[in-house]
Amino acid sequence: MITPPVLVLAGSTASGKTELALDLAERYGAEIVGADSRQIYRGMPIGTAAPTERQRARVPHHLIEFLAPQERYSAARYALDALRAIGEIRARGRRVLVVGGTGFYIRALCGDVALSPAYDPELRARLAREAQIHPSEALHDWLAALAPERARAIGARDPYRILRALEIALCGDGALASDRSERNSLRAAEIPFVKLALAVEDAVLDERIAARVDAMLDCGLVAEAERVGPSALAADAVGYPQALAYLAGQLTGAELRAVLVRATRRYARRQRTWFRGEPGMRFAARDGVAREARELWGSP
Repeated sequence: MITPPVLVLAGSTASGKTELALDLAERYGAEIVGADSRQIYRGMPIGTAAPTERQRARVPHHLIEFLAPQERYSAARYALDALRAIGEIRARGRRVLVVGGTGFYIRALCGDVALSPAYDPELRARLAREAQIHPSEALHDWLAALAPERARAIGARDPYRILRALEIALCGDGALASDRSERNSLRAAEIPFVKLALAVEDAVLDERIAARVDAMLDCGLVAEAERVGPSALAADAVGYPQALAYLAGQLTGAELRAVLVRATRRYARRQRTWFRGEPGMRFAARDGVAREARELWGSP
């Protein structure tokens, strides 16, 4: 029996990909593998918009809320974990939906980027000292000089990813990186896949983002940010720095909402820009994704 291809469904935050994925998974008997670099962390469901317990009861989910917020994780490790989950799902005769908004995770899983196993404790300690002295924007400029393409994929205020990218660039172990990426990807495993990005009009997305921000605040984002704290690796996700600034008295309630909406819109634009440059990625509206799933997997 030929196992159906994996459907990779990407999309910017608040695009509606979670509900669409649930509908498709229920219709076709699929399981969902997350591809979100923040939803992997436990105890942060509000700020990361992780699938709820009710949603996970509808469809089995994998790689969601399984790490402590202080634990380091990488795209290389994600590709390995996701590939393992996909193999187990396919072995059960189930279809697979990879769903998320972290473009680098998706690129790593598909095998369209060389992943580095670089680890140099002395270099990492040096970079940590640099981060204490220099703002993240200065470190980003340094990365842009060393690896401009990688720098364009990372926000200037994302210190964790900037430092990791600098470590890889300064280690310079391209051969090892290539070997690692070849072993742990859908393409290397000869698992067929299709990549789609959910297309949403700007005005609609902006309305969705505003509604999501209001819902997050109503559900207790500020309290969640206080509990997670500023030291957690995952606390740099959009929502947490702003909520912590509010707790420190640097923002009013109205300012917090406005800043959250603005930051989330910028993040969504960056995601869409990434997906436009993703190898083999095609954009489709909700109905188009449903048609693609039907062509890919046949009638439910």
